[in-house]
Amino acid sequence: MRLSGIDHVALSCASVEATAEWYVDMLGFEHVFVGQWGGVPVFLKLGATYLALFPVRGAPQPVPQRPGFNHLAFNSATQKEFAEAQAHLSQRGVRFEFQDHDISHSIYFDDPDGRPLEITTYNVPPRL
Repeated sequence: MRLSGIDHVALSCASVEATAEWYVDMLGFEHVFVGQWGGVPVFLKLGATYLALFPVRGAPQPVPQRPGFNHLAFNSATQKEFAEAQAHLSQRGVRFEFQDHDISHSIYFDDPDGRPLEITTYNVPPRL
């Protein structure tokens, strides 16, 4: 078998409309496949990354004690773009945490449904 990568990540959302608006406004995603499948899921695209947004069905279920989703990370190609992402989030009141991972720099924050997100860049200044 040969795979070429991840096609999409499916997310359950308390409000598909609010979550879609947030990903478009905050992170620059665009709506794609509008009107397909009766509007469910709502598909968003950023570069080669797709998100499929589904409404939460019924009452929330207890989180099982098993391995699962930890966070979703987006890449920023340059240190300048990474700094611009931080400024963009700050201007919109999104709180984030910066971490220096030696080989990369990352910021961590949550989406409207409390899902942990990361923006990371491997384009870091050399250590002296």
